[in-house]
Amino acid sequence: MKTGALTFFILSVILLFGTLKYLVELKRPGVYPPKQVIKKRAAGLAGSACICLLVALMLSYLS
Repeated sequence: MKTGALTFFILSVILLFGTLKYLVELKRPGVYPPKQVIKKRAAGLAGSACICLLVALMLSYLS
């Protein structure tokens, strides 16, 4: 169970870094994907990161 929790923690950190990357791209002028697409991608990654973090917390408390 601890390896599963650790895996979900690492996955949530990676997804949060991806979210931060898209948020930084959102501030730059003249990026190719439209800002609405970047916002959707950032929101999707942030939501996935939150779900992974919740699963990791539940697994760490169960073990």
